[in-house]
Amino acid sequence: MKNYRLLIQYDGTRYNGWQRLKDNDNTIQGKIEDVLSKMVHQPKKIIGASRTDAGVHAKGQVANVFLENEISEMQLKEYLNNYLPSDIEILEVKAVADRFHSRLNAGDKTYTYRISTTNQKHVFERKYIYDLNKQLNIDKMRKAAQLFIGKHDFQSFCARKMKKSSVRTLEKIEFHEENGILNITFTGSGFLYHMIRILTGTLIEVGLGTREVESIIDTIEKKERSEAGYLVPAKGLCLVKVNY
Repeated sequence: MKNYRLLIQYDGTRYNGWQRLKDNDNTIQGKIEDVLSKMVHQPKKIIGASRTDAGVHAKGQVANVFLENEISEMQLKEYLNNYLPSDIEILEVKAVADRFHSRLNAGDKTYTYRISTTNQKHVFERKYIYDLNKQLNIDKMRKAAQLFIGKHDFQSFCARKMKKSSVRTLEKIEFHEENGILNITFTGSGFLYHMIRILTGTLIEVGLGTREVESIIDTIEKKERSEAGYLVPAKGLCLVKVNY
């Protein structure tokens, strides 16, 4: 039996997220497992590093799968890409040690959220950008972002009450604006359900002047979802990289 590491990119627009659902197989994981199962003539389960939500994209998702059949890395990559939909691609296949686990061994993850700050339509990128179409005070957003850096209880920025710990470590938040598009890049050890999209909504409110920079500290401390900003659309979010 061999353990294979898959590097995957996908357009999440028409899918119900990464994780396979019991009542719906329109997921990234489900599509890949279906093709794998046909290839080896038995049901197969893959393990993903990140459970991206419905509508969220990925350039650097990582998964691993154990296969009994003796298959070369190239054969596996070519077979998957031949039968997967055109909006899912296997970028790399690599045989790894049996102990490798794409989720448990992950160090940190990097996501980028893209926002349009002008009235330009961005016709060819419209599925990957949040059309805010408003100017933002990025200096204030940077100051607010610094208050999120470090180890905190991010319950206020989670769309559901956590049964386990909601403490996470955010390593950095970076901003880059060019041609009317603002990219906000988040790197951290892990993220709660909708956490990045709520953090982004909170930062946007700071940038619009409807929320004060100093309010971030109270929002973190209160641990109440109602205290944080709004949930931005999924389409602007992309998993860029998983580090090991």
